[in-house]
Amino acid sequence: MKYKDYYEILGVSRSATQQEIKSAFRKLARKFHPDVNKSSGAQEKFKDINEAYEVLGDETKRKRYDQLGSAWSSGADFNVPPGFEGFNFSNFGGGQSAGGFSDFFSAIFGDMMGSSMGGNRSYNQGFSSNFGDFSQFNQGAQRKSSAHQKPQKDESLDIIQNVILSLDDIINTPKKTVTITGYQPCSVCHGSRQGFCSNCSGTGIEKITKNITFQVPKFVKDGQKIRLKGEGKKDGYGKVGDVYLTVKIQDSEYEINGSNLIKDVELLPYEAVLGCEKLIKTPSGNIKVKFPPKMSSGKKLRLKELGLPSKDGKKGDFEARVKIVIPQELSKEALELYEKLKKLNS
Repeated sequence: MKYKDYYEILGVSRSATQQEIKSAFRKLARKFHPDVNKSSGAQEKFKDINEAYEVLGDETKRKRYDQLGSAWSSGADFNVPPGFEGFNFSNFGGGQSAGGFSDFFSAIFGDMMGSSMGGNRSYNQGFSSNFGDFSQFNQGAQRKSSAHQKPQKDESLDIIQNVILSLDDIINTPKKTVTITGYQPCSVCHGSRQGFCSNCSGTGIEKITKNITFQVPKFVKDGQKIRLKGEGKKDGYGKVGDVYLTVKIQDSEYEINGSNLIKDVELLPYEAVLGCEKLIKTPSGNIKVKFPPKMSSGKKLRLKELGLPSKDGKKGDFEARVKIVIPQELSKEALELYEKLKKLNS
């Protein structure tokens, strides 16, 4: 009979805490579960993992196992050590014992398992008791392994978030970085909420925050959605959602209406009355615009094809919208002139 190093099987030290043992077990069990891992030797590895946790996850069994000492090496021939004469070693035999556990396990812990060693306890049943209800994971794995079925997209894993783009982002910035936030099943306890999980504090969910750089689409419009595939939330079964960015176009200098741009141009009262010429900044560069006399606030001058490009190859228009402003500081002479204007128009 060969000695089994349960600490080595789970990849933990002999001083590992129960939380560390449980975490290592969950990780390995998911990796080697027969419904997920079809490789040669995975099933045997899974049995060893389950058996190791059956011992190390139980304080009483672990204490008895530790009394064997740490001088043994995995796979070495094992004989009953001094001090273990009172234990039940009646289950010696070849291969796997009844109940799915090894001869080594049966020899050391047969007296502690009672009727569970009578053949009713399979390694899958043992795993369920150690890991909790594994049915959801099995169902997810079966769905994943059914190649003939088209997998259904789980929209609950998607993240929908607004992204604010300026005119400069649309015209001159090919890439933009956005911070994505959301909540997903805990990556440590996988949302099981069994026991205490330091990662999610027992809530079963964790907050995710990450920066994603994406390509700003040409001709993007306000309200359009940008899909970032595979950047969404993850569940405990390897499925991942997408991120959908809802575009909100905001610009401090221009008002955007489809492919058309609107810009307020400030005129002093005398400029609005007498007419003037202004140098105006547009996406195509600075241009001189001549305002005719008697311009009122809100009136627009349309400059064709100086707006944003569209998919059909055409460009929108640029509209200069008059905004009459009053100087905050007026001289005595200026105030007197306004008084004269008032009398002339009364």
